[in-house]
Amino acid sequence: PEYKAYDNKPVESIVLAKATLSYTLQYRYDEKDQKYYQEYLEENKGTLVIKEKEAERIIPNLKGFVFAMAIEGEKFSSEKFAQKLDGLIGGGTGEFTFIIGGSYGLSDKVKKMADKLISFSDMTFPHTLFRLMLCEQIYRVFTIIEGTAYHK
Repeated sequence: PEYKAYDNKPVESIVLAKATLSYTLQYRYDEKDQKYYQEYLEENKGTLVIKEKEAERIIPNLKGFVFAMAIEGEKFSSEKFAQKLDGLIGGGTGEFTFIIGGSYGLSDKVKKMADKLISFSDMTFPHTLFRLMLCEQIYRVFTIIEGTAYHK
């Protein structure tokens, strides 16, 4: 499927395929968003306002089973994450949304709307690095499910 960003422009995507199904991992933050964050930091000086403004942009785009990346979320091994996704797929879930919050985290509203909070670590990572890490783990999940040699 083709995804659109909040301003209805096409989003750069990374597509991972398994059999005839495609799974799309997208990101929505660019230079325009950097300016957006700077303006809110200067105008409001509060993290709550930033998280709520971010939530306004995230919530309309939630589809399928929603995973929110949150430091307080459940930690999975790659094998357990594969079992979780395989179970969801086997149960008929065909679409997943993975939410990566801003540097202040996610609003409580977004966390409550998520089906599952997950954490990769107690550490904080830059968005560009974390998108890559998440993408690699999703790829790894499908190699585990398929039993290919990539995983170990």
